[in-house]
Amino acid sequence: MTHNTPFSFRFVFVPLFCILGLVACRVERPKDILTDRQMEGVLYDYHLAKAMAEEVPRGESYKRALYVQAVFQKHGITEAQFDSSLAWYSRNPEALVEVYGNVTKRLDVEKNHVKDLIALRDNKPRESLAGDSVDVWAWQRAYRLTGMPLGNLIEFVLPSDVNFRSTDTLRWQARFRLMCPLTDTALVPIMAMQIAYESDTTVSCLRRVTKDGMQQLSLWADSLGGIKEVSGFVYYPLQDSVRPLQVDRIALMRYHSKDSAVAVRPSASSSSASVPRGRVPRQRSSR
Repeated sequence: MTHNTPFSFRFVFVPLFCILGLVACRVERPKDILTDRQMEGVLYDYHLAKAMAEEVPRGESYKRALYVQAVFQKHGITEAQFDSSLAWYSRNPEALVEVYGNVTKRLDVEKNHVKDLIALRDNKPRESLAGDSVDVWAWQRAYRLTGMPLGNLIEFVLPSDVNFRSTDTLRWQARFRLMCPLTDTALVPIMAMQIAYESDTTVSCLRRVTKDGMQQLSLWADSLGGIKEVSGFVYYPLQDSVRPLQVDRIALMRYHSKDSAVAVRPSASSSSASVPRGRVPRQRSSR
């Protein structure tokens, strides 16, 4: 028993000494070396500056150095202090990994923000998420139509991206709620969706909404090639007076297909029809 005690203690204390040694290495650094927080801020701005410098025309390459110098001026450090700090962090990888982990998170947030701004500028949704079952609706989830001019149409156009596949199923759904009953069934709302393929072929479906509740349209094909875009609209025919229509809980689900049995299979509950392209007052889907 007494024979094994030193042996056991050795295996208990050796890891502890290693941990204490690492902590000591993290704490003991020269005074002129930037702290973790300072280094994170400098590296974040440094990488943004380098990215911006890459956009400078070749004939004005001298301006690239100005972007980096602006980072040093912002943080009140010199280039020599940055270089020596970077060298110290390179010799202490545990500190460098932690700092760069935080920098990467901040850059990812900035990247997503830029994508949102670009999408807003171009009036189109940003790239959809990857996955077998994803809601790709990129606009607001609720609209109020009046049946009056400028308030009788919701429409959208969703370009495909790298996360779309040729055999995807698209299912558009929304809840309809009429605030006032309609006396003329010819004036009920119309919901329509269309998929345009790169082969210049389109598949579409249309439904007249005759009652309140959830409605959905589904389209899919497996022999028409890649998807170019998905579009759709809700048209509320002009009424003789204001009759509010609430359209909410909107979602556009994209499902990756795992089979290819039929060439074109419109939704069984929706009639196949061409989507009308007439000009009518619009209430556009907007971000």
